[in-house]
Amino acid sequence: MVKAKESIAIIGAGSWGTALAMVLADNQHEVRLWGHNSKQIEEVNQHHTNGKYLPGIELPKGIKGYTSIKEALAGIEMIILAVPTKAYREVLGQIEAAHDKPLTIVHVSKGIEPDSLLRISEMIEEVSSTDWLKDIVVLSGPSHAEEVSLRHPTTVAVSSKNMKAAEKVQDVFINNNFRVYTNPDLIGVEIGGALKNIIALASGITDGLGYGDNAKAALMTRGLAEISRLGVAMGANPLTFSGLAGIGDLIVTCTSVHSRNWRAGNMLGKGKKLEEVLENMGMVVEGVRTTKAAYQLAQKYEVNMPITEALYNVLFNGEEVKKAVDLLMNRSKTNEMEELYNILDSRQ
Repeated sequence: MVKAKESIAIIGAGSWGTALAMVLADNQHEVRLWGHNSKQIEEVNQHHTNGKYLPGIELPKGIKGYTSIKEALAGIEMIILAVPTKAYREVLGQIEAAHDKPLTIVHVSKGIEPDSLLRISEMIEEVSSTDWLKDIVVLSGPSHAEEVSLRHPTTVAVSSKNMKAAEKVQDVFINNNFRVYTNPDLIGVEIGGALKNIIALASGITDGLGYGDNAKAALMTRGLAEISRLGVAMGANPLTFSGLAGIGDLIVTCTSVHSRNWRAGNMLGKGKKLEEVLENMGMVVEGVRTTKAAYQLAQKYEVNMPITEALYNVLFNGEEVKKAVDLLMNRSKTNEMEELYNILDSRQ
């Protein structure tokens, strides 16, 4: 089946935004990639590369870079938001001032806003006026930009309050290398994508401490239980966390050197301070902000999240990582199946 060509703007020219631009260009869509760095956008247009974020990758010539949001959005009906969560409010303000048609926003970032405790789709709804916001779709799942740019097989999930909009995004993105599933659980897809970054930070810490596979397997399994407990308390379907946006994203983020959160945690485990880690990374580590938000959400919903609490104490209270691990291992004994039943019972 021949796909209809769309004109799509991607707001955010980092690694993930650029990799998704490649998927869309491969599908013969007109792709406009917006970034605020003029030298970077000039490189995209003249050399068809984005060396800072995807070194060694040649971009399809169908990708055109823009530094003007107004020009990038001219005549556009669908945009992909691929900026850090802390930049959403500012960027959405620029979009509202620049749009000329009602927009479907596909957000591909993974985080929760601290203090307001809003998921990204809720942030978009709060900031955006109804006269220009048509639909919100979230795209999430196990998908390192580095591998997507190499056209390695990747699967993701899309969700929305309007599943017809999610199906439209599925059609726009899906190809032989990039398979897209729909999932009606918007809350679960967003929560799974955001909270896995916390567990990835913790996983990097255990590797930095020199612990082995046993520790990582335990951390990922118990981390998934925490994600499920909070997600269900917030209204998510527990089955979502056994899918791409849950355990799938958790596995890839906790086990790969491509993961910024794993790399940041690894440095913390080796004794570096948070400020030094963030400076060395040079890119946003979403798990740090999300740890604060998840800690606040656990208190709000009265959900037990010991891994999140331990990481919060390391990041924001200066607790030593080895002590945090020891405290986790010496918690009061409990029954694993009883906890799982409690998650399911909370849906009744």
